[in-house]
Amino acid sequence: MAEFLPAAITQLTEPESIELVRLIERSPISTPLLPEPITTAFVRQGTQTPNLVLLHGFDSSLLEFRRLFPRLAARYTTWAIDLLGFGFSDRPRQTNLTPDAIKTHLYYTWKSLIGEPMVLVAASMGGAAAIDFALTYPEAVHKLVLIDSAGFAAGPNISRFMIPPLGYLAAEFLRNPRVRRSVSFKAYYDPKFVTPDAELCGSLHLACDRWRETIISFTKSGGYNFLSDKISQITCPTLILWGENDQILGTKDAQRFAAKIAASQLVWVPECGHIPHLEKPQFTAEQILQFVGG
Repeated sequence: MAEFLPAAITQLTEPESIELVRLIERSPISTPLLPEPITTAFVRQGTQTPNLVLLHGFDSSLLEFRRLFPRLAARYTTWAIDLLGFGFSDRPRQTNLTPDAIKTHLYYTWKSLIGEPMVLVAASMGGAAAIDFALTYPEAVHKLVLIDSAGFAAGPNISRFMIPPLGYLAAEFLRNPRVRRSVSFKAYYDPKFVTPDAELCGSLHLACDRWRETIISFTKSGGYNFLSDKISQITCPTLILWGENDQILGTKDAQRFAAKIAASQLVWVPECGHIPHLEKPQFTAEQILQFVGG
């Protein structure tokens, strides 16, 4: 086990979780954000181009791709990267966590590690980050896959509480295991997926240094509330995958994405909630592989 990972990672029990943890590495990424490089966590596997890069959702980590990652890496070079301020990447004390900082860090990570047009595969808040990135750096994005993506929806209501001392209390509310379990049950269509292993995967990053401070910083920034009017500017081919039973974002935004992005196709994921990459990984992988190869 890599020394930067929380000790509780040894309690994982499901083979896909254990295998993805085994692949996690970190690299120092130089950016304009700080004089010092930002140590960034990622996994990489596969040899065939194009590169597929997976971006996780809010308050999450690359571990949410534990079931999708090996299915994609069997065909293409596949990466899962922890966004700035999330997962197992460093959380620099001197950096305010804003969408612009996340985008800048992702660009220099791409420039350092990949350096050629990629397929961004992004879920929930990661979808909003991917859209923002593709609009700013179109030369870096070959195709786009949005999985139950944020972008139209407003930021979390909890943002209004992110002022001292309420920010501490709001972050601790998000840390509460019962709150996180409740969100998990809402995210899945089939509750049997809410296993002890799944709950551990969703909470390991909470033990990382400065988790609370960065969650407060990002939420205070307003997140991606500015993005909805820009979505129609996306020009790269885009696959929209959406769980038919999404109780987190609902289903209306799927049609809105399809209407706004000219070069898009919408595929509904049957009997599935907000996280098709975890609940229907085989179906999700098949759709992505067909889209990338088409």
